[in-house]
Amino acid sequence: MKKLIIATAFMSLPMTLMAQDTLTEKQMEARQVAKQFLGTLKPELGKAMKTGGPVHAVGKCHEISPEIAQQLSASTGWKVNRVSLKPRATTAKPDSWETQTLKWFDEQAAAGKDVTKLEKFEIVKLDGQDTYRYMKAIPTGDVCLTCHGTAVPASVKEKVLALYPNDKATGYHKGEIRGAFSFKQLKQ
Repeated sequence: MKKLIIATAFMSLPMTLMAQDTLTEKQMEARQVAKQFLGTLKPELGKAMKTGGPVHAVGKCHEISPEIAQQLSASTGWKVNRVSLKPRATTAKPDSWETQTLKWFDEQAAAGKDVTKLEKFEIVKLDGQDTYRYMKAIPTGDVCLTCHGTAVPASVKEKVLALYPNDKATGYHKGEIRGAFSFKQLKQ
């Protein structure tokens, strides 16, 4: 009798609650992918800074960031990217959902929210299909200012422009949102 009551109670749960559990699972999965991306990129950039300085680090970032995104996309099933309202790479140009989210992140930061905790996750229609979308803000830290700040050394600017001729990713101050990890995956 207890099993029947439990089964009946479970079946009467609102579908939105069950859907929310799926959302939570997928959001947690996306968070882990963001941690993997940063956890792979950050030490590589640190090594590059130590061995060859910021000019070398710009080259290393240009080389390994797309590789990391490609590897994570292949291993996780998420389309992995980084985007910004001031993009450096051509792949960093946000679509309309990403633009809206980046602007929302900026509003939240201006309202005093902790930038390191800003994220957005939802299911949206993309080309007529339900698609999971996830974004996590990337704050500008001290080390980021060397290549993305207001006083970028001439040698770094030169290297950046050689690799990214349409670069707009400078002029940031510590704590500002430089961009975001942006992932998407078709809902199965």
